[in-house]
Amino acid sequence: MTTRKLPRTLRLDSSDLYVFKAAAEPGEWAVSGAFAFVDGDLAALDSKDKLALASGWLGTDSFGRSSLVEVAEIEDAGYFAVVERLARHFIEIYGAPGLAEALPAARAEVDDASGLCTHKTGTLLAVERDLDEDGRLRERFRVIRPERADDHAKIWEIVED
Repeated sequence: MTTRKLPRTLRLDSSDLYVFKAAAEPGEWAVSGAFAFVDGDLAALDSKDKLALASGWLGTDSFGRSSLVEVAEIEDAGYFAVVERLARHFIEIYGAPGLAEALPAARAEVDDASGLCTHKTGTLLAVERDLDEDGRLRERFRVIRPERADDHAKIWEIVED
């Protein structure tokens, strides 16, 4: 049985329930989900959609957002099920003409997410998005590593990957 790595949503506290219109459930396989903002009017986004744009991963079960994901292992059958769910989402929400057209785009999105998981299992990842000087959407991914401190004041540090 072959496995690979893919981001999986997690919830360290209840904040995602309040900051996103729809929060992903913990344990959903995730992709960046930036495609949801590429062709839209970003100036017209409400505050919750702006937060999803700025820092939300997209869960592939509920299609809700998560602030953090962890690197996790997934078996091939699960991986291809994620691709198919995402392809069906492209058809239902974004108007892709059919599964044959949506599957390659979904596969590319899931492969991109898998490519971010070069770290050991359990590593936390965050995303930051904004517009560059030309108005294009830019993504940066951060690895969040636990810190060991004698005073226990700081337990996480965000570092550029």
